Amino acid sequence: MLKAARSACAGLLSRSAGCSAVLQHHLNVPSAGLKTYELPPDYSDVVLPDKPKLKFLNKVPNLKKAKKEMKRLCDIQGPTKGASTFTTGQYAVVAMGGGYLQWGHMEMMRLTINRRLDPRTAFARWRINAPYKPITRKGLGQRMGGGKGAIDYYVTPVKSGRLIVEVGGHIELAEVESVLKEVAKKLPFPAKVMSRESLAAMQQEQAEKEANNQNPWTFQRIARSNMLGIRKAISPFDLHNHGRYTGKFFNSNRV
Repeated sequence: MLKAARSACAGLLSRSAGCSAVLQHHLNVPSAGLKTYELPPDYSDVVLPDKPKLKFLNKVPNLKKAKKEMKRLCDIQGPTKGASTFTTGQYAVVAMGGGYLQWGHMEMMRLTINRRLDPRTAFARWRINAPYKPITRKGLGQRMGGGKGAIDYYVTPVKSGRLIVEVGGHIELAEVESVLKEVAKKLPFPAKVMSRESLAAMQQEQAEKEANNQNPWTFQRIARSNMLGIRKAISPFDLHNHGRYTGKFFNSNRV
């Protein structure tokens, strides 16, 4: 009788141990631990201005007497000489080609950005001037001759590499990228949304291409050496910019 009782108890204990093992196998309870998150960006050095929104730009310049001008296509050809770097913002719409901005384009940018950005955490500022270059046009049905037509409207010439609108504040790129892309695709020339890091990376990549170029027959060497009399076929504009700009367009792959 004692042996039977002992065997029965041993069987019960083995069954309970097996059940506990099965339960532990199916119920995988994760152990408690610490999870590391990425540190949020530091905006301690960013100062929000008193007027964070884009200001209204005049449609017509304040001149005592309006003067007519020639076309001067050199205003939109080649690289820009100013407003090519950031000042206070972190993101911007950068022109990748030349063109003329009308007052309607500026009003579109002002309304789109001011409505979509929160002035408590972000600000925007212009990097271009108000329209100042006159564009003339003759009336419909007039004959040829008779001098230059009357001034119809004013534009702002923009060259490649110029910052159009600059945005900054306590925001990240993902929060404003959709707004700036919507603005960039409506401009009359190719434009791109860039940050401080992406603009510096693009300029560094262009410098590395020039330094590590393995092809000795570059445009600059061929033009300066006047090989096959090529100086007769190219303009001083191409000679000065080494063929990187075709009119108002920028050739990013040209070294």
